[in-house]
Amino acid sequence: MDSILPLLQATRKASVALRKLSDKERQAILQSIATQLSKNESLILSENQKDLNRMDDNNPKKDRLLLNHDRIQGLIESLSDVSKLSDPTGRLISEFTTDKGLLIQKVSVSLGVVGVIYEARPNVTIDVAALCLKSGNAVVLRGGSDAEFTNLFLVKLIHEALKSHGLPPEIVQLLPVDRKFVKEMLESEKYIDIIIPRGSQELIDFVRLHSKVPTIETGAGVCHTYVEASADLTSAANIVVNAKTQRPSVCNSLDTILVDKKVAQDFLPLLIPGFNQFGVEIFADSLAYDILEKENYQLLQHATPENFGMEYLSQKCSVKTVDNIDEALNHIQEFSSKHSEAIVTKNEDFAERFLNEVDAAAVYVNASTRFTDGGVFGLGAEIGISTQKLHARGPFALEKLTTEKWICRGEGQIR
Repeated sequence: MDSILPLLQATRKASVALRKLSDKERQAILQSIATQLSKNESLILSENQKDLNRMDDNNPKKDRLLLNHDRIQGLIESLSDVSKLSDPTGRLISEFTTDKGLLIQKVSVSLGVVGVIYEARPNVTIDVAALCLKSGNAVVLRGGSDAEFTNLFLVKLIHEALKSHGLPPEIVQLLPVDRKFVKEMLESEKYIDIIIPRGSQELIDFVRLHSKVPTIETGAGVCHTYVEASADLTSAANIVVNAKTQRPSVCNSLDTILVDKKVAQDFLPLLIPGFNQFGVEIFADSLAYDILEKENYQLLQHATPENFGMEYLSQKCSVKTVDNIDEALNHIQEFSSKHSEAIVTKNEDFAERFLNEVDAAAVYVNASTRFTDGGVFGLGAEIGISTQKLHARGPFALEKLTTEKWICRGEGQIR
């Protein structure tokens, strides 16, 4: 294939058919996709295994790539959840009548054609398709080569569901994985209305630099948890261990622990049982290193400046001790990717300062950053977590896949 232009043209043309559907008809399509996933689980796992066999076991992306029974069931449940959400299109936002009798209404409408570029996350294929179909958007998917077999089969199942409802399968288009087509996609402003990159900072930076299509970033997560001096240290240890180890390959997992120096001696040893269980490698500043070394923690390294502001996506993290909340806030301001940040404290004034002063899409008091998720936030599913401020911020889901249209109804008025 020399160009993806025919594919993009087909999707633009097919998008009209989708806009004609009622919400009930869109719900039925999502239910058909869920049925296809359920009927073909063994074949999905077989295709996914082909992708897994090509990836090194030490690659932190492998957990993201993996599908199993529970994860497929999660996708089926997500399809059901999204189908039940309120239709975000056709919503009357405002209306008024001018002194000339012209009725002016502002309503929500679908964006049109959404382009999504993502890496080794086959679940994104289903989540994005579900959200776009529910909101009346056609979608152009460009998944990574790591998940090529899985994505091809998942989109085949989506096409079967679309065809069963008499719809053109090009409504959901999967592009070839050859990198030469990415730039063409980014320059196709005539056929794609918005592009959403989901993946590494390198991918996001590339899209930002080269895209002629408006872009919404679902940014990398460099997430901090600050253990303040008044914190319940046992609870703080549970929060930190969960945020780091529960699923380290995702963007809302913990990267840097900030610990008040007044409680570092008591707090850091509490992490050792949980961190030992998961083999967490710690890059510690001098004070934290001395404390953990005396406790015979084995997976311990001296931190360098590069260890702060790093998204690890694995069982690794950095530890920095701080004098007070001001130093913690300054560190977060310097190194945060503005994704998810947490404080553990009993001091209500410090909690409110943290909530008000930290510039991030999601901020937490006494809870794990792992909760930053479209499903948890009641959005059914998500395309990603947006770390920018225009149009969408935080879990980017159904409600943000729309724009506005002004509808003006007259009876011959002229100006």
